[in-house]
Amino acid sequence: MSEHDSAAQRYAALRERLGPHFAPVGLYERNKALPFIGSVRCDVARLEAGSWHEIVLDYEVGAAGLADGGWFKATFKFYSDWALFQTSDPAAANYVSAEYQAGPLAPGQSPGTVQSLSVRFDQKGHERPFQKAVIVDVVDGYLNAGDHIIVRLGDRRGGGAGTRVQTFVEDRFRFRCYVDPLGTSRFAPVPGDVVIDVAPGAPARLLVAGPRFARPGERLPFRFSLQDRWGNACLGAGGALLVRAFAGAAQVYQARHAVPTEGWASVGVDDLPAAAGELRVLAEYVGGGAVRPATALVEVAARFPAPRSFYADLHVHASDTVGTNSPAYNAAYARDIGGIDVLGYTANDFQITDANWQLGVDTVEEFNQPGRFVCYPVQEWCGSSTAGGDHNVVFLGDEAPDFPYNRRGEHNRTFVWNEDMKGDAAELGRWPVEELWAAYVDEPERHLIMPHVGGRRYIPDWHHPELERLVEIASSWGHFGWLYQDVIERGYKIGVAASGDEHRGRPGGGPPGTQVFGVHGGLTGVLAERLDRHSIGRALRARHTWATTGEHSALLVRCGAHLQGDEFRLRGPATLEYDFLGAAGWEELAAYDHSGRIWQRNLHRELGFSERLIRLRWGGARIPDRYRWAAWQGRITIRNGTINRFQSHGFEHDEEVCWRAGPTEIGFRSETYGDADGVEIDVSNLRHCSVKVEGTIDSYAKTGDPLKRNPFVHAPTFCWEVSGEQLLRDGGMRLELGGTELFLALERLTERALPTSLAGALDVAPANGPFGHRPVYLFGRQRDDSKVWSSAMFIDFDDANGVS
Repeated sequence: MSEHDSAAQRYAALRERLGPHFAPVGLYERNKALPFIGSVRCDVARLEAGSWHEIVLDYEVGAAGLADGGWFKATFKFYSDWALFQTSDPAAANYVSAEYQAGPLAPGQSPGTVQSLSVRFDQKGHERPFQKAVIVDVVDGYLNAGDHIIVRLGDRRGGGAGTRVQTFVEDRFRFRCYVDPLGTSRFAPVPGDVVIDVAPGAPARLLVAGPRFARPGERLPFRFSLQDRWGNACLGAGGALLVRAFAGAAQVYQARHAVPTEGWASVGVDDLPAAAGELRVLAEYVGGGAVRPATALVEVAARFPAPRSFYADLHVHASDTVGTNSPAYNAAYARDIGGIDVLGYTANDFQITDANWQLGVDTVEEFNQPGRFVCYPVQEWCGSSTAGGDHNVVFLGDEAPDFPYNRRGEHNRTFVWNEDMKGDAAELGRWPVEELWAAYVDEPERHLIMPHVGGRRYIPDWHHPELERLVEIASSWGHFGWLYQDVIERGYKIGVAASGDEHRGRPGGGPPGTQVFGVHGGLTGVLAERLDRHSIGRALRARHTWATTGEHSALLVRCGAHLQGDEFRLRGPATLEYDFLGAAGWEELAAYDHSGRIWQRNLHRELGFSERLIRLRWGGARIPDRYRWAAWQGRITIRNGTINRFQSHGFEHDEEVCWRAGPTEIGFRSETYGDADGVEIDVSNLRHCSVKVEGTIDSYAKTGDPLKRNPFVHAPTFCWEVSGEQLLRDGGMRLELGGTELFLALERLTERALPTSLAGALDVAPANGPFGHRPVYLFGRQRDDSKVWSSAMFIDFDDANGVS
């Protein structure tokens, strides 16, 4: 017996019991056949990341109907960088519309009375993680069961380009829909999420990942991976990679490697020669599309304090909290695409369920392979900034983590607050941060607590020296060198780390997207004698680290037998020897102590300034907290000079651009998160010209029309004019704009090649800080704005001649 026949029989019995009455004919049976809350369909099931489309969501009203004042929501996760929807210009991109379509009426049934639908987009329109929401309001009337609400994402009927899909790959991206059927503002989920597979595009570039330094004879594991234009790993590309290596002018290696025709288009190579000297590795994609060759450099020398450079990403989220794809997917990606050595699978502690945490820990054990790949489980303690801010707990040992519960049965979360809760009230656990420390202080060697900037920003008013050995100062949220300077000024003996804080399934220095995660994920370089949990864990707690903004660069600092991160006593001045190892060319080196910068090298100046090559650089962030980015739009005008050519540097993706706006003008548009972007310009007649820079700084628009400006209140506009003569005389000028290190800089550049490796030394005078030691760390920036920091050396000068 069909469901319809069953409903008909039940209604026949009901009519007999009720006696004479009036009701629309057949409506009872039809409504009983509908889901009570309704259903949603979508016209697409697979999309290419970063592509443009019109997408239709069709909500059929359920048996509950939709009352006057009711709402319908189509939500998706907050970390998605799907282009922001707008409702003000039907001819512009990302226009979203909603329209009502009446369903068929049963005999005797009155039509719905809804007059119109009102649609808006709100980035905080629902509950985490499904925070972004297209919200449809019912205006002046109700909808019948069986009526439809048609939502067009990227409505093209007015001439718009459609909507730009999120830029990163995701298996089973979800629109989760909710409805308020009674107009009470209490929402029920519509059964059955709209599921779309977001897939990579065609090969556009080649990623090479491997060690930046090694001792002679060590194994040099490299990964070569094809990526689409948004940095996603391509699938089943086929063809081959021609890999060659050169020592000076001599070719010392050549091999052709087939690219898989299924799965990730990635190849691992570990038979490169490791003879003393600099090895240049060149990879070329053959037999496929037009992809530029890629290079990597490896410095091989016996002087290095570790067998090779190890790279760690200790902060990676999966789909069990606020990330993308499974823990196993993320671990495999980090190893096989990111080409890193150490991974920290991380769970937001308030959100992870016991079952999902156990699945993640099991995955960690599966992927942990000493000598090849090290995995740690990580708890992210998600305390608000008022309670100390976010801290990650890396469980360094082989023992089962004391999370979610310790051996006494106490739970070590901040609190429990997730979709699977049985009640509405938060179950409080470890709060504030002192109680987090209390959970792990009895066995500090088994734990590394790492505060960080991301969402709930770490506040350095709190610090535990035995547990907090590293602080995260770069991630996909931005660059936070100011945080390391802050903790150093307070006298804390803490080293540096950088991580992905990856939410998009691309750990290991993953590429930028748009919106919240706008820069490359960071990496922590580790000096350890072996690649296993215990050796890496000891090195992390010893602060034998450096931090990069996602590149396989390196910064090594020594003082006699001491390494970066060490604390030691010394008589007389300290001589710090350094190695900066990069790829894009070093342009600035600096050393800092608790008082600020104490030493600097400008490589453009050292190599000789050009008489015609200059750069405008802009950067920083509006605020130090979550929605920090500054949206820049501006124009460079060269008066009485000729713009011969120009080129951008530091731009993260295709939606950050510069263009020729006229014979004497260059336009630019980008966003910065503590990083910096720039335009290099070749100018004739520089001495007699003037350079004018003007534009606007906008901020994050939580609600409202994304097509309208949302000016940064402290510096909504900027206008700066500098003479070429002054720029030639001074070599560089800088205009501070407030916020969190917002700035404009006009700088002279060299026309010579910047060095990719630099070794040298600097002397540090014997002067202790007010806390009894002198902390000194080094910093470097390359031409593409990639950065590196060393953990500080904490020097206690016996014969200090004063306090610096």
